[in-house]
Amino acid sequence: MHVRTVCASAFTALLSLGLVVTRTEAQPDTIKQIVSGVWFREGDLKGKGHCNNIIIEMKDYLIVVDANFPSGAQAALADIKKVSQKPVRYVFDTHHHGDHAYGNPVWTKMGATTLAHANVIEEMKRYEPKRWQSAAQEREDVKKLNLQTAERPQKTFTDKPFVLEDGARRVEFHHFGWAHTRGDGFVFLPKERILCTGDAATNGAYNYTADGHIANWPVVMSKASALNPQRVLPGHGPAGGKEILSGEMEFMLALRRVVAAELKAGKTLNDLVKMEKGQPKSTTVKLPDSVKNWVGDPLPSQVKDTVEEINAGKPHGDLPH
Repeated sequence: MHVRTVCASAFTALLSLGLVVTRTEAQPDTIKQIVSGVWFREGDLKGKGHCNNIIIEMKDYLIVVDANFPSGAQAALADIKKVSQKPVRYVFDTHHHGDHAYGNPVWTKMGATTLAHANVIEEMKRYEPKRWQSAAQEREDVKKLNLQTAERPQKTFTDKPFVLEDGARRVEFHHFGWAHTRGDGFVFLPKERILCTGDAATNGAYNYTADGHIANWPVVMSKASALNPQRVLPGHGPAGGKEILSGEMEFMLALRRVVAAELKAGKTLNDLVKMEKGQPKSTTVKLPDSVKNWVGDPLPSQVKDTVEEINAGKPHGDLPH
């Protein structure tokens, strides 16, 4: 079950906005206008397990990026009403994890259409209902929905971009391959040069790699960067610029490079990761300072996943876990 427990705060230079956000300046449960008609709501990950949401205003309706957990959906709805009276018509699941998709029933009940890349449904087939039922035991908001499994997105697209356009704004939904999950989806506003990344690119130490393809992650970042966004709105951590994409890419490259070098030197998983009660507790692996924004509590798990991916010769998300 994917309630995020990593609590390291995030920082980045918001080059495109001319601001500097430090680790102490993350602002959960706030909603801010990025450009006219586009708002970024930073979720309370540490306290409530919520992801970020992006609200995009069209001529007659709104698009929301990520359904969030049910309580996160309700919190986002309350803030949305403060900035627009237009109805939410579409909610885009960037991927299948609970903090991004388990709020689907909240949105569909109010008449919105949920959508995602087709691989999000494939991931739900793979991992549900086990993860939903686990979440229901731990989270009251999931339990209260009284459902047996996660609600799947109602509309899907394949590798070609899906486009919503109404004369006021063009919104593109992209899939560049397997990074964080098989179904990673991106939302791009070409006129405004804004890219919403879900958890394929986070701004801070929030990378969950168990369902991922660590070797392919930088490839996905390269494809996303080719859109040349000026503002990047991540699934976790503060908003920023395209340095979030390049930083995410460099982190994954460094992670795999350093771990591969340790394995080549004869180290084993037991040498690199200390386990406690069946969970990765600490690691001897050190990554360069150039990627320190992405280094934090999850590193032992990331190292473990990378070792297992390299040893198996296939994406970690294809391994039993």
